[in-house]
Order: sequence, then C-alpha cells, then structure tokens
Amino acid sequence: MLTTLTILAAAFFVAHVGLLFTSFGKKGFQKTKYLWSHITLWITGVLACIITLLFAGKSVSGVIDVFDTPMKSSLLIILSLVLSLIAHTIVKTMVLPKYQ
Repeated sequence: MLTTLTILAAAFFVAHVGLLFTSFGKKGFQKTKYLWSHITLWITGVLACIITLLFAGKSVSGVIDVFDTPMKSSLLIILSLVLSLIAHTIVKTMVLPKYQ
C-alpha cells in the first residue's frame, strides 16, 4: 500500500511539473493546463498527507515518522496550497506579462 501511494504521489508530482512547463509555450498561455498543474500539486499534497496518516510512527521511514500527528500531516496539504499560491503569484506577476 505504501509503495502504491508513493508511486501515485510521484506520478501526480511529475504530471504537475509537466503540465506547469507545458502551460507556457509557442501557443501562448494555456489556462486549462495551468489549472490542472495546480490540481495535480494539490492531489500530491493530499496523497502525502494520507501516506503520513497511515504510516507515521510505524518505523517505515524516518521522514514519514516526522509527521506523527494528524496536525503535522495536514501541514503537507497546507504546504502544497502555499506552494501553489507562491507559484501562481510568480506566474501572474513575472511570466504572464511576457505573454501579453
């Protein structure tokens, strides 16, 4: 189960990166891809939270064991949302003006 969830989280993160980089190109800014890049990042955060909720404190991984309470696990979701907000701010202020 841990392996499956980890592979899923990694796949969603790779999809996030791919969608983010392909949102900007010769065709201009593609809003749908950009939105999906954020959604895949949020899903990655949720999957990471689920992994820590299920496996923290079971000595599976020292990193997972750091998130030994539900509050600490929820920080992973908050982190993904904050990263998304920071990325969106950078794109809105620095990248999008170049496409207009």
